Amino acid sequence: MLTKWNLSLLTCLTLVSLSLVGGAQARDQIQVVGSSTVFPFATSVAEQFGRMGKFKTPVVEATGSGGGLKLFCSGIGLQHPDVTNASRRIKKKEFDKCQANGIEMTEIVVGFDGIVLANARSGVPLKLTRQQIYLATAKVVPDPSRKCQATWCEPIANPYQKWSDIDASLPDMKIEILGPPPTSGTRDAFQELAMSKGANSFAHMKALKKSDKAMWKKLTRTIREDGAWIDAGENDNLMVSKLAANPRAVGVFGFSFLDQNGEKIRGAIVEDVMPSFENIADGHYGISRSLYFYVKHAHVGTVPGILEFVKEFTSENAFGEEGYLLDKGLIPLPRKERVKYRNDGQNLTKLSM
Repeated sequence: MLTKWNLSLLTCLTLVSLSLVGGAQARDQIQVVGSSTVFPFATSVAEQFGRMGKFKTPVVEATGSGGGLKLFCSGIGLQHPDVTNASRRIKKKEFDKCQANGIEMTEIVVGFDGIVLANARSGVPLKLTRQQIYLATAKVVPDPSRKCQATWCEPIANPYQKWSDIDASLPDMKIEILGPPPTSGTRDAFQELAMSKGANSFAHMKALKKSDKAMWKKLTRTIREDGAWIDAGENDNLMVSKLAANPRAVGVFGFSFLDQNGEKIRGAIVEDVMPSFENIADGHYGISRSLYFYVKHAHVGTVPGILEFVKEFTSENAFGEEGYLLDKGLIPLPRKERVKYRNDGQNLTKLSM
């Protein structure tokens, strides 16, 4: 017998259920957010997946790696995304936020990508070292007027206004770098692989890393704010257009965008190595990283097609050595790793940190 109390309770439970699913009845498309670098790969897979006809084409948004993980880890329910892409691995603090919100996930590595510095083909070709990249981009640098000690060198605000101020062999033109914003995994990786590695070419910086890692990180990864570095947003295609229009500017983005726009822009040689498919794949090009996506377990079976989408993304036809993602600039994993991540995706192997 339904009493007023039972009816009220049933109504409340129904409302709670609807709020948890966030309008589940209306959501029959997978929602993917995250890295602008992984965006063209995820979009290509989504389009292929949609063409198969069984499920709707997933909606893919470029929010940046950090922005995507923030959305992904915000909760369970169909108002939150199902998958997030990242051009770096999830950080422990991001993982902990996911855990606090009851989110279990699977981590998939889809391939490799290089981070390039590039300028218009009509501009001056660049040949750089990572030390020169660090000196061009860091907020503070070692004082060039003082002799550095083995364990310390007085840092000063970056005085370098032109590339030739750093080294006379570099072009006599203003340092103007269009780079990714703080939410970008490309920026994180650039700071780690280019700036910090370049800073470590100074003996005192290596010593500082051992004695005070927090200070070392601050000095080697803080990007200058005096106008030489310009946050150019998450739209790398727009950045390519800006570079083509301004031959004096240099851009920082993923190799795939260089690969897709080689008729407009050229990559800088770094440490005597040209950014190329082969040099990134075999590890010779030093500024390279893995690319990821993360799958939310709680949404599998609620949003139709998630496992099937993962299966397509990790198929040999997509991320294999002859897969269609190679045409977009993806550099494939070794076969053994591809098999591992394909199995992880289908078994929903739980990530732990």
